[in-house]
Amino acid sequence: MSDFFSIDDIRIREDELFFILGPCVIENEEITLKIAERVKQIADEIEIPVIFKASFDKANRSSIKSFRGPGIDKGLKILKRVKKEFKMPILSDIHEPWQADVVSEVLSVIQIPAFLCRQTDLLIAAGKTGLVINVKKGQFMSPEDMFLVRDKIESTGNKKIMLTERGTFFGYRNLVVDFRNIPIMKKTGLPVIIDATHSVQRPTATGSVSGGDPQFIPLIASAGVVSGANGVFIEVHPNPSEALSDGSNSMNIKNLKILLIKLKRLYNINL
Repeated sequence: MSDFFSIDDIRIREDELFFILGPCVIENEEITLKIAERVKQIADEIEIPVIFKASFDKANRSSIKSFRGPGIDKGLKILKRVKKEFKMPILSDIHEPWQADVVSEVLSVIQIPAFLCRQTDLLIAAGKTGLVINVKKGQFMSPEDMFLVRDKIESTGNKKIMLTERGTFFGYRNLVVDFRNIPIMKKTGLPVIIDATHSVQRPTATGSVSGGDPQFIPLIASAGVVSGANGVFIEVHPNPSEALSDGSNSMNIKNLKILLIKLKRLYNINL
């Protein structure tokens, strides 16, 4: 089994499942550190590679009234503290090309949101940083379209790319995961991730904000691993009903460890 590349001290490998875990958005420093501490504890206890995820800005909120996060300056300070205190690689997303150079001083992975995955200037700016780039497949994209996304980033000389499946529009206000997308995207030669939480989202299902079916998170994650995903993306929160963003499709962190143990076992069986 060959390695893909390193993310800080973590090797992304074909023979080991990795995880991207954290809250949807940085709500404040206290709760972000609390979540990071628990994620790190679980990672150490069951010996899994983990990348910590939190967004400093959710620029694609449905409503103008929705909470977006603390912004790039304050958000990066919080993420820098997480990285220093818990020794985990850090992932966050960008929405504009100018942000790429700024975040490269703190982040380990730059994420491109699904709705922006075709934006050439954004992809090239991210690629030029030399960091690992995680691109979420747009809800409107076929898996074959992601080969072109890969090519845009690789045009910068950066081949450290990951692709994430997060569901496809299925009529209005619903998503469905076509698990054939995972082996198809793996033909790019890149590691592929299943986003088990955004895949259960119901966009704007409650009117001004998105709803979700979090009871299906374990199912989506398990099916993704069995389908060949190299990594699993799960947004977690200590109290999803009070989360300021995407709480309706987040997992309660108290249930996380049991699921991760199951997914690790499934991956080992699938090798």
